[in-house]
Amino acid sequence: MRELTEAFVHVFNKQCLAEPGITMYGGGIIVNPEFSYGTYGWTVFGQGEIEQRVSRTNNRFMVASDRKHPLDSFSQKVLLEKGKFYMFSAWIQVSEGSETVLAVFGTGDGEFVPGGSVVAEHGCWSLVKGGIAANSSGLVDVLFESKNTSKEIWVDNVALQPFSKKQWRFHQDQSIEKVRRSKVRLHVTYPYSGAGVGRATVLIRQTKPGFAFGGGMNSHILKSTDYQNWFASRFRFAAFTNEMKWYSTEKKQGQENYTIADAMVKFAQDNKISIRGHNIFWDDPKYQSDWVKTLSPEELREAAERRINSVVSRYAGDVIAWDVVNENLHFSFLEDNLGKNASSIYFAKAYKLDPSARMFVNEFNTIEFGGDVKVSPGNLKKRLEEMLSYPGNEDIPAGIGVQGHFGPGQPNLAYMRSSLDILAKTGAPIWLTEVSVEPGLNQAQYLEEVLREAYSHPAVEGIIIFAGPAPAGFYATALTDMNFNNTPAGDVVDKLIKEWKPEDLKAHTDEGGFFGTSLLHGEYEITVINPITNSSSTSRFEVTKDSSDKIFHLQME
Repeated sequence: MRELTEAFVHVFNKQCLAEPGITMYGGGIIVNPEFSYGTYGWTVFGQGEIEQRVSRTNNRFMVASDRKHPLDSFSQKVLLEKGKFYMFSAWIQVSEGSETVLAVFGTGDGEFVPGGSVVAEHGCWSLVKGGIAANSSGLVDVLFESKNTSKEIWVDNVALQPFSKKQWRFHQDQSIEKVRRSKVRLHVTYPYSGAGVGRATVLIRQTKPGFAFGGGMNSHILKSTDYQNWFASRFRFAAFTNEMKWYSTEKKQGQENYTIADAMVKFAQDNKISIRGHNIFWDDPKYQSDWVKTLSPEELREAAERRINSVVSRYAGDVIAWDVVNENLHFSFLEDNLGKNASSIYFAKAYKLDPSARMFVNEFNTIEFGGDVKVSPGNLKKRLEEMLSYPGNEDIPAGIGVQGHFGPGQPNLAYMRSSLDILAKTGAPIWLTEVSVEPGLNQAQYLEEVLREAYSHPAVEGIIIFAGPAPAGFYATALTDMNFNNTPAGDVVDKLIKEWKPEDLKAHTDEGGFFGTSLLHGEYEITVINPITNSSSTSRFEVTKDSSDKIFHLQME
């Protein structure tokens, strides 16, 4: 079971090593993965030359040279089986400078499916991780791509390991047990003697979950009691889909209106729902108000300063996080007009105005699709590190938001897992911030697969789904029909809410006053009933990832 265990270890080696790291899974189904036998098992793909080279330390690796086309490299044919996930890894170097290199799967019908990318450098080896979900059975070419054909691609220690969906789910469940639960012991004693209260009745109820699972909320909630009841009965976390955005609160220059956002904040607070602030700025030019687009750079700077001061000051202490500059890898409206450090400056400004909240970057396609190199996990990781390295930003509590807008087809969970592994190396908590799955025959199944994959990853601390009741306008990922009856996707969400929230527990201490159990992380209320007097004592405690084998001491009053 070694290869199965490896697949579930969420690790990502530091970027550049003098020697390539280990070959994962022993190479899996790849023939000659370490190039110990020259070019055996590998052929030229496209034009150019391939050869085995040997380093000064006697390490053997493969080189693609004299390339004329981005896909010119070397390849190996492998047989994929429909319905399986394939984890891919390889160590990459280029002949000079640095360059983005992709792992690609050629299907033979002219389609090339990206399976992961890395910014490779000369002089050290970088790990590319990713994978593919096999939607059909057949032969594919495993190869490499780099747009700069003047540079050689060097590769070593290639691996491709298949996993059935049953194996994948088994590992998810293993990880969930490990990262979402802790074994704890309770010791109930009398206040003066310190003696244990044997055979005491123990009632345990979770009052707040340790994992944040919530939904997108929109202004329909202010007009619909059904929507209010539906949301409040399910979620303790929310993000407003549009109502806090600049184009919603200042449609005309100088005329701010927070009436709707204020009312939604009040509803959330009245129902003990925590709010993610979404968003302060959006870097996409398309989503700027018309009046913003007409401003000169200096006028924009003044308007942006008013905007951030207004919205962050207004909701400081009311939100747990801010998406500071939304989608600032895909787009650069602020940077183009205000300078390359605009996002970093507003990161600092937002934190100064609301130091109780965590500051997030937030992007799409980082976990959904391996072909959008601009927002690859490595590039998003680099973007956050650049923002935090800006003078004065080093100690800002930062987070990584990956939106999670998936298409109607099978989600590439192998790529998703590898991407989360890479982002986890920042040490910043990861949230899936806008999860949706486009309508399709297997929408509910695919939604469940995505949510389980996120929940099972140790670096993910929260999920917000941009899905909800059809009467509120959630048509893409509708969780109810127009009469608030669950859709299949709604059944999935309700099932997971129930699964991820522990049932109330009733048990008894042993003769020494001890009781042990495994609890999901979160805040708990515990009531202990004296077996002799029938008197009770209630207290609260919190179970976290650091609570394993911890003894909670409780005294009878």
